[in-house]
Amino acid sequence: MHSSKQDSKEHIYLAAQADYNEQALAEKIQTLLEPVTASNLHSTKVLLKPNLLTATNSSLSCTDGRFIIAAARWFLDRGASVQVGDSPSFGSAASVLASMHAFTPLQAMGVRVVEFKKSRQVQLKHGIQVGLAQAALDCDLLVNLPKVKAHGQARLTLAVKNCFGCVAGFQKPWWHMLHGGKDGIFFDLLAGLLAHLPPSIHLVDGIIAMHKTGPMHGKPFQLGCMVCGTNPVAVDTVLLYILQVAAGKSPLWLAARRAGLAGTELDELILDRSRLDALRVDGFRIPGELNPVRFNPLRFLKNNGKRIILRLRGD
Repeated sequence: MHSSKQDSKEHIYLAAQADYNEQALAEKIQTLLEPVTASNLHSTKVLLKPNLLTATNSSLSCTDGRFIIAAARWFLDRGASVQVGDSPSFGSAASVLASMHAFTPLQAMGVRVVEFKKSRQVQLKHGIQVGLAQAALDCDLLVNLPKVKAHGQARLTLAVKNCFGCVAGFQKPWWHMLHGGKDGIFFDLLAGLLAHLPPSIHLVDGIIAMHKTGPMHGKPFQLGCMVCGTNPVAVDTVLLYILQVAAGKSPLWLAARRAGLAGTELDELILDRSRLDALRVDGFRIPGELNPVRFNPLRFLKNNGKRIILRLRGD
């Protein structure tokens, strides 16, 4: 669960990483995860939650497969039981992982891939119920593995936005329809989800980011960083600083601030400021005008028809 601003300061850990070289990635993951995990992970049920949006352009639109494999190996080496799960917009978690050549290596390591089909209802502060993936609620440790991307509706999809993937199945597009209108509370509801998730770590793939547009059809951007912490709001605040995006341009950051969640102020955080400043970049572009959060009804019907067909085919 995530706490209010009155609680102690949050620690955020940073690393520069230029590519997905296996050895270098393993070393950086060790550096970032060791301070935020228990010393004994034996038999801990770990769920890795990457961004598995779609098999289309998965090398850029999804958390990199090599990043997922490296994180899985780190936890396995420490005796944890590891699963990888998500509820992609199109297709299955298995098909998206296969498209990036990660499914077979994960299976060979003994990692189970789970589809977020089974859910359990929780009630948010607004009195609205939502079905969260049972796999996410039942794990001992949720390890969120977001990909840094521009986003046409939210400007950026970072740690907090990737938690939306814990909403099971067709409820995600339905939320867009029901709560995404001009005066909707879509982002406030998304910020409210955080309190219902188990203890979590947020390890961000910011090595090759997506900018200009997104979450699917943007352009690659050499960001060269990894960010880690136990509070997704704090992680996002740090990434906004690195990307030189004004925090007020992020609807999700504004929702977290309205909710009084800890981590919206950079000065509240404990981190290596010299390393933070060294990681700042110029030239990362985000959408100016945002697309409506509420899907066009025809698009909603078309896309959900496609989702149903893919589910029936087992893709």
